[in-house]
Amino acid sequence: MPDTSDAHADLDLRLVRYFVAVAEQRHFGRAAAALHIAQPALSRQIRRLEELVAARLLDRTPKGTELTEAGAVFLPRAKALLRAASQAVVQTRAAAEPTALTVGYTTGLIITPAVRAVRRRHPDAEIQTRHLAWHEPRTALLDDRVDAVVARLPFATDQLHVTILYDEPRLLLVAADHRLAGKEYVTLDDIADEPTPRLPDPAWNAFWRIDPRPGGHRPPEGPLVESLEDKLELVAAGVAVSIAPAGAMATNSRPDLATVPLEGVEPGHVVLATRAGDQNRLVAAFRTAAQAHLTAPHLPDPPPPAGA
Repeated sequence: MPDTSDAHADLDLRLVRYFVAVAEQRHFGRAAAALHIAQPALSRQIRRLEELVAARLLDRTPKGTELTEAGAVFLPRAKALLRAASQAVVQTRAAAEPTALTVGYTTGLIITPAVRAVRRRHPDAEIQTRHLAWHEPRTALLDDRVDAVVARLPFATDQLHVTILYDEPRLLLVAADHRLAGKEYVTLDDIADEPTPRLPDPAWNAFWRIDPRPGGHRPPEGPLVESLEDKLELVAAGVAVSIAPAGAMATNSRPDLATVPLEGVEPGHVVLATRAGDQNRLVAAFRTAAQAHLTAPHLPDPPPPAGA
């Protein structure tokens, strides 16, 4: 049996990155192109990695490349190794000389007051902002694309430090000519038979469709959507109604849409998320500023009920 006692010491992260590329592309040629190296060289590097771990990781097939059983075990650990190495470098640099901070935020959330406060307190630091899609907060943090994110729950919070900034009511979004438009408020009973758009993320799907409803019954399923814009189009067309965060709809100016307060449901949470254990002093400064300056926005009064 091969002696692998020193394999961990000799494991080259470059080889690990090559393996992950092939595993994700399921094709040596495409992986080589993405890595900007020649395919024969990539093949040699993968063989070298397999020698180091004493296991065949990939099988070539007529349709491309498949993971072996050992490769399937190694892949998530390989990704974790690369992520840990990246975090080690980023966090070490930040602890030694924190001069930069990137703050992420999702649609409808304003972070300007907190960003300005940090810039005033740390004028020599480079503070950048980055808009993220609704499903990106956790991956953007763990991939070191951002150092802090202001976003709405729910999302997976393992490996993160999460601070609730404020609660945010949920409301109903309908077409302007919908039978419920102009109501003083609605309840879940009012929309028991109304289709609501489905979302690809199970946690978001459950929270924003309130699925299951009280009593255990399921709401009627609407079309699958992946973006806010697609959802607005469906609602405006009268295909579905949607439960939405009040803050995201506060600046809605589309005349073909209307919002109605939704009574009897728990509010959502707007949070600040950072990497667990991050010692960057600028992250700590932004957390302090966010707690001081990012509070629940004033929402406009709902329109009077029809006929008032």
